[in-house]
Amino acid sequence: MKAAVVGTDGVSIQEVPTPRPGPEQVLVRLRAIGLNRADLGIASGHMHGAVGGAGAIPGLEGAGEIVECGPGVPAHITPGMRVMGAMGSSYAEYALADWARVNPVPDTNMAWEVAATLPVALQTMHNAVVTHGQVREGGSIMILGASSGVGLMALQIARLKGAKVIVGTSTNPEKRARLKEFGATHVVDTNDPGWVAQVLDATDGKGVESVVDQLSGAVTSQALGATAILGRIINVGRLAGMKAEFDFDTHAARRISYIGVTFRTRSNAEVRDIVRLMREDLWAAVEAGTLALPLDRVFALDDVRDALAHMKANQHFGKIAMRVG
Repeated sequence: MKAAVVGTDGVSIQEVPTPRPGPEQVLVRLRAIGLNRADLGIASGHMHGAVGGAGAIPGLEGAGEIVECGPGVPAHITPGMRVMGAMGSSYAEYALADWARVNPVPDTNMAWEVAATLPVALQTMHNAVVTHGQVREGGSIMILGASSGVGLMALQIARLKGAKVIVGTSTNPEKRARLKEFGATHVVDTNDPGWVAQVLDATDGKGVESVVDQLSGAVTSQALGATAILGRIINVGRLAGMKAEFDFDTHAARRISYIGVTFRTRSNAEVRDIVRLMREDLWAAVEAGTLALPLDRVFALDDVRDALAHMKANQHFGKIAMRVG
């Protein structure tokens, strides 16, 4: 099969053996691939959890048809099913997935490229916004770094759940101008020295009940002052820095729960449970088209270097996909 393989000078398209499904795995003939920022690190030769280094195939999600099922896959999962899901090494014509992590592509006219961009955003942000963020009807939440694909999904989930105050942040004015389309009730620029005061004004001085933090770095200590007493900060990403000073006094005074989440250290059983809960809670909205992401650009798999360069430039809004075949 054709795949994008990591070498000494980045990724290149190569012919590699087609994988075979092991126990409880399915082999998916990919039609489209969703890009995620973690792919940039893998493509550069870095490790992402246990994946990375020379010979690795980047990719975290995709959509296509099941072509083969391994031993132990339940009878209702069959070859020919149109599925989308989180799956490793998806920058290829075929990829393996745990059967419980794939979801049926809705019986609509959903394009493969659209389906391929949804799985990671849905499972990541349902876990962050609903499970850990405890978003509620009439409540308040802030998404730091809201203009990314997963950030836009977080805004929509918060809106779906009935949050009254939904703060979205972006330092890009063009992207900031679009956040209200996806559910933000208030939009702030974290480069603005007065942004914390703006969040407090939006919440009658209380601060937001939950913060989904995709930035970290110095922004997190600032965000403590915008978080309500007994509020929660869920650390999802670290785009603004892996390390920074932390205001322990504000953290203690406001009695904030600081929660770190990642899929890299979760067991297969934990991830299965996350996907199950997401599907039970959100799938009707996915099928209705209520939860959807803007597709910024679609590349061919052969143009993987261009696709990665476009993502690295960070000028896109929403998701980037690659078409297979």
